[in-house]
Parts: sequence; structure tokens; C-alpha cells
Amino acid sequence: MAQKELFSTAMTPPVAHQRRFYRDLIKSRDLQPFSVTVQETDLYILAQTRLEDEALRSILNHRYQLETYIREHPSFLHAFAPLPPDPHAPPIVRGMLRAAERAGVGPMAAVAGAFAEEVGKDLLRHTPQVVVENGGDLYISVTQDMRIGIYAGSSPLSNRLALRIPFAKTPLGVCTSSGTVGHSVSFGRADAVTISAPSAFLADAAATAVGNCVKHRDDIQRGLDRAREIEGVCGALIIIEDHMGAWGEIELLSL
Repeated sequence: MAQKELFSTAMTPPVAHQRRFYRDLIKSRDLQPFSVTVQETDLYILAQTRLEDEALRSILNHRYQLETYIREHPSFLHAFAPLPPDPHAPPIVRGMLRAAERAGVGPMAAVAGAFAEEVGKDLLRHTPQVVVENGGDLYISVTQDMRIGIYAGSSPLSNRLALRIPFAKTPLGVCTSSGTVGHSVSFGRADAVTISAPSAFLADAAATAVGNCVKHRDDIQRGLDRAREIEGVCGALIIIEDHMGAWGEIELLSL
């Protein structure tokens, strides 16, 4: 396939009880957009054809697995540190536990990326290309290059930068955490910490871990060093106020 840009999309942390306006920026020449929502799971999906029924079945399956596990293991929901592996857990839980262990955070730090990836993989049985967005966390498997615009709250850099994603690097997880935007728990104050990794589980957990390190603009290098330490992370972008830093396989474009 030709290496042309296929998408122009926006990456942002989740915002509670607010219209996800950044989805209006998602554009595709070849793929059909649609949304599927089940309680807290609100996915925006691009695929070769509209696959609402397939996506709904996938969401319900993985929600059932996770909710059943949490009822039996309530500490899973509230842990802020890694929990021991559980070989008897369902696949989505095992993936969250592995990602949390690598990143040094609680397993729920990987939940948005987990649903993006698991639903994306299920849909790849029906479509050759898919992008699943879940509150600013992306699972990407495409055959043409794409770019991802970065939303960073009130930072003057917000909506002015994009990441270029070569299709040959996909499947890929690209996930964003913020200490100033959205409802997710973060102990930092970065406007945006965007992490890329082969796994959206890991990218989501690592974005939380790195974001926790960045409380001031002087912490950018500390955050990049933390990203470098996490096995499997490919690249990191940190934005706080009018400062930014990047490490790894990060190719920035101007918007």
C-alpha cells in the first residue's frame, strides 16, 4: 500500500460528563466511523465497514470478564501498585496485570487501553484495518500512515502538534494521560503525557506512570527517563504549560 496519510485525528485524555469534541477532528478517506457505548465504555471506531454489532458483542464479553473478576477480587479495582500475576484470570485481566507490573502502577491504569486493544483485535477478524479510541487511548492497526493530533488542555501547544504513525509500526497503542484534563487519577500536573508501545495495555499504564512523575516543567526529563525505563515503551511525549520534551520513536508534525 502507498505510504500516504490516512487519518487526521486528535489524542486527548478522557473528560468526564462532557461531549468528546475531539472526535469531530477524526477524519478518514477509507474507513467508516461509528461509536459504541456500554456504560463507562465509550468507543469511537474506524473500520473498513460499520461493525456496531461485532463491537458491542466484544465490549460486553470483555466487560463481563472484568466485572466478574473484580467482584471476586475487589482489591483489583482500587490498587495503586502492581498486583501479583494470576494465571487463572481472564485474558483482559492478565493483560492489565502484566502492563501494571511493567509500569509500576495499579492494574486499572490500563483499563482504557485494554478495551481499545481487545475490541480492536476482535474487530480485525472482520476488517483489515481498525482504529479504536477509548477516552483518548488508541489501538491502531492500519495499512497506511496516519497522524495523531495532540490535545493538551490549556497548554499553548494544544492542537498544534501531531504524531506521525508509520503503518509499518502498527499494531500500536498510543495512549495519553493528563494531570489537568479529565477524570483519571494522576499524581502529576502534565497537560499531556503520550506514550507509544506495541501494546495499548502497556501504553496506557506507562502514560499513568510517567504522568505521575511530572509535577513541574523541570520534571520533563525525569518523566522521559521514567518512560525509557519501562520495558516495551517505544516513545514518549510530555507537554506541560508551554514546555515539551520527547524521547524514542516520536516523529512530530505541525498542525
